Amino acid sequence: MHRFKQSLYFFKPNAYRCFSTQLENAGPMATHLKTRSAIRFTGPDTVKFLQGLVTNDVRRLGDPQDQDRTTLASSNVPFVSVPPVYAALLTPQGRFLYDMFLYRPPRPDEKLDRTGSGPGPDPGELELFADVDGSELDELLQILKKYRLRSKVHIESVADDFCCWQRFGQNLDQKSSVEPEAASLGWGGGFDCSGQSSAQGNNRGWLWYRDPRLDCLGFRGIFPSNIIPPLVEADKETNEENYLLWRLEKGVAEGSAEIPKGEAVPLEYNLAGLNGISFDKGCYVGQELIARTHHRGVIRKRLLPLKFVNDSGKEVEQKVAPRSEVVDAPSGKKVGTVTTALGSRGLGLLRLDEAFKGSLTIRDLDDVKARAIKPEWWPADWLLDHQEQTVAA
Repeated sequence: MHRFKQSLYFFKPNAYRCFSTQLENAGPMATHLKTRSAIRFTGPDTVKFLQGLVTNDVRRLGDPQDQDRTTLASSNVPFVSVPPVYAALLTPQGRFLYDMFLYRPPRPDEKLDRTGSGPGPDPGELELFADVDGSELDELLQILKKYRLRSKVHIESVADDFCCWQRFGQNLDQKSSVEPEAASLGWGGGFDCSGQSSAQGNNRGWLWYRDPRLDCLGFRGIFPSNIIPPLVEADKETNEENYLLWRLEKGVAEGSAEIPKGEAVPLEYNLAGLNGISFDKGCYVGQELIARTHHRGVIRKRLLPLKFVNDSGKEVEQKVAPRSEVVDAPSGKKVGTVTTALGSRGLGLLRLDEAFKGSLTIRDLDDVKARAIKPEWWPADWLLDHQEQTVAA
């Protein structure tokens, strides 16, 4: 099992500068997400079990004969693609515990096993996979099995058999005018003319899917550990730190190291805007707080991208650590907390009424200024709703 290391937040300044200066022009890259692991669910109660447990609606992952299905664009591809679901597991009090990406493997006309070399599962057996935080794998398995009770679902780690991957970079977030809803990019998920033939060379049915959170994050997938995913070229594979930096630029946290376990309110960490929460699916663990906060309509704090600079506006690196306090310089009043830091970039949970004043510093680091950046993908009403509520108060 891969263990998340705190050192992931900091890597060599030279490597950071090299990537940071080329970030705007960085082409398609792929990374093996060593901080993530895979779990497998099987059994007739799988969807019902997860539906009552996680924040999103997972019913679309059920029996494909009962769902709207999209056949892959190429006529010689005998698979049916079901988009993945991003969701979170919460405490009963509505605080974040774990996030996960839930996948239903494509169903070939001729049933094969997960390696494509033998008989597959019984047609009546539902099989789902989850991409989860590898550092929390053992604890998550224990919690899932505790909630299982008498449900007919089998839960197991398949971390040794499967790997999680992300494909990201410029141009991947731009949908072509001729792109179908689901086309062949490694047998599914997105459209890539240049890689179509090589993608179709993989006859095992494992897919790249559009990241269910945001198009700008690229594509994500689970693949057998003994293969290299389609479209991953040797000179395009990059370190996971570069994917972390890509997410920081977009203002997206991932995993329990970046979304504090047992503390974080999911709406403050923008999970609704990342398609991780359904507000009409019915009851699940922690649903009451989420529904009450959502219907009240005011989120006073949100997770934002941060840039760390000196008095001259030059970016400064390796000085800010997670859990550092962000303060308003004139008053010394706390505005929020840095949750993740990498070089001169980071994420911070900040009060929206103070976040964009331009006078933010890091407590006990008077020579370091913090600049909050509004992500391009944010809905316009997130700030407008807050401003209207502030005036009314």
